[in-house]
Amino acid sequence: MRQAYPGGSALTDAALAALYDYPDLGAPPARWLRANMVASLDGAATVDGHSGGLSNEADQQVFAMLRAHADVILVGAGTARAEGYGPVRPESEGLRWAWLRDGRPPSPPIAIVTRALDLDLGSALLADAPPDARTIVITTESAMPGRRAAAARTAEVIVAGETSVDLKAAVDALAERGHQRISCEGGPHLLAQLADAGLLDELCLTISPLLAGPGADRIVTGGLPMPGGGTLPFILAHALADEGHLFCRYVRHSAG
Repeated sequence: MRQAYPGGSALTDAALAALYDYPDLGAPPARWLRANMVASLDGAATVDGHSGGLSNEADQQVFAMLRAHADVILVGAGTARAEGYGPVRPESEGLRWAWLRDGRPPSPPIAIVTRALDLDLGSALLADAPPDARTIVITTESAMPGRRAAAARTAEVIVAGETSVDLKAAVDALAERGHQRISCEGGPHLLAQLADAGLLDELCLTISPLLAGPGADRIVTGGLPMPGGGTLPFILAHALADEGHLFCRYVRHSAG
């Protein structure tokens, strides 16, 4: 992998990780919410319902590195189901980046956003997460109390909102628990909601060198307006290249 903008040099692991480091945040409730997404040249977020068809080895390494940087991984329930999410396993995806976890548990927890708690409560994601990185379920007051109680047996439950998830309350609750560096892995509906709520500080976007054709969701979907009814400006912090894939890191203009 080489840096395409600014400059054009090859990158060591340490240099690559430094490019994606979170800003200094100070004490909670300060937080930084980064989204990590992949898209085709024509903007599709998936191929045949999965993001893996847009990826390459370098993208998988950036994915693992961003997970190692994060305090928590935020994901929508639909994406967790479609992509077959389980607990983060450093031994299978991130040993190369284990040094980024110094002073923290070996893996970050997954936080799932689910309005109605429509989850397989016996799945590995909830039942097999390590004790120091228990899965976090973010749900609503309207979710059935029995389901919430069942989820709480193996996961941490955050109630944020009455009938729909209040994402600001949710990310504030994560930060208050020490999860200040938040990395969202989608899906497109959750990303749209985060952007609409003005919560998205950064977007890491891999652009895959293929056309996916019509039909697939774009990385932001759901018909929600942006704050103020207009666009949401970002600044390009860097762009990297590997085998035709571009790895772009954008920071929201008002985030600095």
